[in-house]
Amino acid sequence: MYYTYTKNPIGCFTEKEYGQYFEYSDNTILNGGTEYDEGMCHPWNYPHMVWVARHNMEGGWRHAIVKKTVAHVVVDEDDYGQPVVEIWMLKKNNVYIA
Repeated sequence: MYYTYTKNPIGCFTEKEYGQYFEYSDNTILNGGTEYDEGMCHPWNYPHMVWVARHNMEGGWRHAIVKKTVAHVVVDEDDYGQPVVEIWMLKKNNVYIA
């Protein structure tokens, strides 16, 4: 299942705690990512974009690192501009075949 607002998704996952489904893309400007001049935006720090919007809302994504059983998702920024990260346990992570 592809959500229409995701850009070039490379996979999807279901997080364990609430059973929510998310798709993710590579963190690139082509996909709507930001310039890489901020520490948390460098693709080697957070190489993925997790799409969190619902029902045709555009632009709803968060920086993340998605692994096989866990995702580290940036949910906020602290007073010093550093990322605040939540760790989401994954029930299922499917990588799309291109």
